[in-house]
Amino acid sequence: MSDVAAARRRYADEIARNEKITSPRLVQALATVPRERFLDQGPWRIRSGTVRDYWSTQSADPIHLYSDVLVAIDESRQLDTGLPSLWAHVFDVLDIKEGERVVQIGCGLGYYAAILSELVGRRGTVIAIDCEEAFVARAEANLRDWRNVEVVHGDGFEAIPGPADVVVVHAGFGYPHQSWIDSLGRTGRLLVPLTGPDRQGRVVKIARSPGGYRADTICGIEIFPCAGRGDPDGDAQLTAWWAQASALSPLFCRDIERGLPSQVSTTPLRRKTRRSS
Repeated sequence: MSDVAAARRRYADEIARNEKITSPRLVQALATVPRERFLDQGPWRIRSGTVRDYWSTQSADPIHLYSDVLVAIDESRQLDTGLPSLWAHVFDVLDIKEGERVVQIGCGLGYYAAILSELVGRRGTVIAIDCEEAFVARAEANLRDWRNVEVVHGDGFEAIPGPADVVVVHAGFGYPHQSWIDSLGRTGRLLVPLTGPDRQGRVVKIARSPGGYRADTICGIEIFPCAGRGDPDGDAQLTAWWAQASALSPLFCRDIERGLPSQVSTTPLRRKTRRSS
């Protein structure tokens, strides 16, 4: 085993241990997908998840990438690859299964799309969407060996093509957009960072079932914001509602229309049954 392969295995094992990852497929994906393939040539500018200042790796040896750090894509915007432990944790919470159809909003340069590809396997599909044309071109090249990934240049607010088992949002939004909710299958799951102007907020998982929806707050987050937020007045009202609601996790509701839940409860809603006479 090469030094880089060994470092990648240690990186996967450490994340699995610290985050209590339950999915063997996820651990294997972390141990095999080469992070360096999805970045510029090193040395790299990196930072931890708790500080804003970047520092440079000592060399261009990929071994430096196999620790739980953020790697700058565009340092001037503080746009990074995403913290591996955080995304491993939320992917595990989503319980992504082999054969599922996953839509990723904000694929960047493609590293986490490759991880998702390994999770869904050959029978599954990943639709990786990004609004920045330059990122899409690079992601397409980076992901050429992951044949079950389709990279799309588009607006994450727009309707998602076809139904989705899982929708994963990799940017900060004020509320869950209705097109994401509408795309979910009968047991679909949506994961979205709900954040304010300071980039800070909470990661919320919304799971659909025949009886309605359940919203759980997974963890705190600081993340790059989305490019636009639609109607400012409507956004402000919805953002305020979800900011309060995410503190009361879990929440249950019968439906979600225009981003706003109906019949909200802190206890599971019972599905109505029709009695036969």
